[in-house]
Amino acid sequence: MFDLLVHADWSKHSRKRWAATARRVGSSWEVGAPERVGLVQEFLHQAFASAGHDRVLLGFDFPIGLPEAYGVQTGARGFVDFLDLLRTNAWPEFFEVAQRPDQISLRRPFYPQGAPKGVTRAALVAGLGVSSFNELLRASERATSYRQAACSIFWTLGGNQVGKAALAGWQEVVIPARRRGARLWPFEGTLAELAVLPGVVIAETYPAEAYRLVGAEFSRGESKRRMADRCRKAEAIFAWAAAHGVRLAPGAQQAILDGFGPLSAGEDAFDALMGLVKMIEVADGRRPEATEVQDRSRAWEGWILAR
Repeated sequence: MFDLLVHADWSKHSRKRWAATARRVGSSWEVGAPERVGLVQEFLHQAFASAGHDRVLLGFDFPIGLPEAYGVQTGARGFVDFLDLLRTNAWPEFFEVAQRPDQISLRRPFYPQGAPKGVTRAALVAGLGVSSFNELLRASERATSYRQAACSIFWTLGGNQVGKAALAGWQEVVIPARRRGARLWPFEGTLAELAVLPGVVIAETYPAEAYRLVGAEFSRGESKRRMADRCRKAEAIFAWAAAHGVRLAPGAQQAILDGFGPLSAGEDAFDALMGLVKMIEVADGRRPEATEVQDRSRAWEGWILAR
């Protein structure tokens, strides 16, 4: 289906952006060692250079889509149409996080900037004209019997917030890539439909879901932030690669054995590789690309690959 898979663990901080790559070689994949992304323009340039002859799938772990309850109020026909609106700079305040409740609006929906006293989610609900905070979650982010609800893209406070990474990702990656012809999954088609011709396809990912897939979960008392605990996942990752004929380049093997190094960025390199594992599972047909994509998901909310 695809010739080149690239998974990037993203952040608003450039030092925490790492990417891992798998290239199809015959009927298998060859996986390289995770590397720091560096200049985003160069990162995209390399992807589009390959897209001249290859079908390239780029995965990013930031939200790509908007809650339908918000989107329908904007007047746009869907998320892709809304991105095109942002490209024209018609909504210049959209990328400015509101500092006070009275600044929250459809055109400035992210809140809060910092953590001043008295900040509440109720202010965001009122400012965006919805009836509950749950309406500010996409379907793929809501709680189920086996996972807790994610954080709303618009709420930018706390350790699990994703809004600022999304803003950075849309400004630096998605909008520039769209200008160059990149297509968005699932808004513009299934992976099979989008991979008919060479080019770049962008999808949203969630690396943590790959831990269980390969038997590399972190048990109670373990932490992804600790090198020693990451080292303990090497056996499971090697077993998964061997079972599916995935070739790990020497640099990738060493990174896995070393627990991706002692620096704090090791957890980001780890997630870059784990997100790539899930992309390979989807590209090889062992995992469905999605199980619940509905009309609203295609129009506004998108979906998380293999969720």
